[in-house]
Amino acid sequence: MKREVIIACDFSSQQETLEFLDQFTEEKPFIKIGMELLYAAGPNIVNEIKKRGHKIFLDLKLHDIPNTVHKAMMNLAKLDVDMINVHAAGTIEMMKAAKDALVKMDSHAILLAVTQLTSTSEEMMHDELWIDHSMEETVQHYAYNAKLAGCDGVVCSPLEVEAVSEKCGRDFVTVTPGIRFASDSKGDQKRVTTPAKAHQLGSHYIVVGRSITESSDPVAAYRKASKEFESGVEA
Repeated sequence: MKREVIIACDFSSQQETLEFLDQFTEEKPFIKIGMELLYAAGPNIVNEIKKRGHKIFLDLKLHDIPNTVHKAMMNLAKLDVDMINVHAAGTIEMMKAAKDALVKMDSHAILLAVTQLTSTSEEMMHDELWIDHSMEETVQHYAYNAKLAGCDGVVCSPLEVEAVSEKCGRDFVTVTPGIRFASDSKGDQKRVTTPAKAHQLGSHYIVVGRSITESSDPVAAYRKASKEFESGVEA
């Protein structure tokens, strides 16, 4: 499986997003569209970016009763994205409903389940979510539930990739946000690492946001992230 950098385009408008992508004249990076952009620009933003030749990860983290998720996923499948996700906390039945919708729509999108957000620390998980197990055990268990439900992989911190692979196998896809260059601030993320370290830990895909989108030279930053992720060596 080819390692790929996914750019998190967390912009507030279609214009801002397309102007950002205009800078990429040679590469066609894999793009993540989340709630902020989709709610601002509407589903048409997916079509506009796909017309430019980019693969798309639609990051909406569906989490509702199985019937609602099934119906929502039926509609989202029409957008023909390459990757999409749900929350693993929604239960195996809910994840199965999402998978069933994609199958019915003949979608080839990679279905991921979010284990624990990288903005959640183990202390927060214990104190606020009342989850008594360790972060690694919880992520590993949620990942296994996702596999049982028919998901293709999970979204997790690079720090938990080894535990997920141990439980679910190396072919079970791991998409890892919380990626920063060594010189960057962690921002609101708690469980973070560098592109090179993510390679060493076994991530299949990394999601990089502000380290690229807020860079003075986003194309150079993207290339740096790709080089580090492919080689496992910090540039």
